[in-house]
Amino acid sequence: MIEASNHPKNRVILLIWMVLSQLLMVATLFIWILVIGGLFIMATNSTSPRHWIQAIIAGMYPTVPITFVVGSWVAYSRRKNLMAALLSGLSFLMPVPFYYLLASI
Repeated sequence: MIEASNHPKNRVILLIWMVLSQLLMVATLFIWILVIGGLFIMATNSTSPRHWIQAIIAGMYPTVPITFVVGSWVAYSRRKNLMAALLSGLSFLMPVPFYYLLASI
């Protein structure tokens, strides 16, 4: 079965999208560095386990977008273009619910 999205022009557009979305993901990691630094300073100055839980959850954040990035490149290499585009987009959209979850703890 040949999909219309397997044409070379569409793959170039997908490649550009993947690179741009992953650059945005790297930009979210800069914000993460600031947040995690503040949380660890707050946790070391506090005896409350709540602050340590927040710092540990925030410290685990990069594993999710990196997993999406690896998955998107695997999907791209297997010519699953839609899956590659979705996983690549999720890699930089992940901070929105993550920071909301972190604020609610």
